[in-house]
Amino acid sequence: MLLKPDIKLDRITDIKIELLKKYGISALILDVDNTMSTHHGQILTDGLSDWLVYMQNGGIGLTILSNSNEKRVAPFAAKVGLDYISMGLKPLPFGFLRAVRSLGVKRKNAAIVGDQIFTDVLGGNAAGLKTILLTPIKPETALRFRFKRRLERLIFKIYKIKTTEV
Repeated sequence: MLLKPDIKLDRITDIKIELLKKYGISALILDVDNTMSTHHGQILTDGLSDWLVYMQNGGIGLTILSNSNEKRVAPFAAKVGLDYISMGLKPLPFGFLRAVRSLGVKRKNAAIVGDQIFTDVLGGNAAGLKTILLTPIKPETALRFRFKRRLERLIFKIYKIKTTEV
């Protein structure tokens, strides 16, 4: 079940510390595009700044893992005050494992938070992490994304993926 997320939510700000504790999660690896901002955007999604403070005050470790290049990720990471790994090569395990090491936690206590099944969920599950799938902030228009989103809808039906009760 490499393509099935452990948790499905609509927005990053729907993630609550109580839910993380229920799953034994003490650290989050965060995707950027369509998770914390629109695709290639620099504007934070509503409530993100407060949510980041809430997580940090709750003792949750946070870092960014993105497939985007450093030119895209570094300014965003600086804006939110988080360490980052760019060019993460998701779904390959290398970036996930590097992020877990940087957070100083065991894989079973870390979760990847992202909007794509074929990068975030597949890679996180293959690396032995918990996976939190979010609804994309804004649908992408590029043909490759439209194709992937169509396949994702099929995965949703096959695995009967529904939004997690919080």
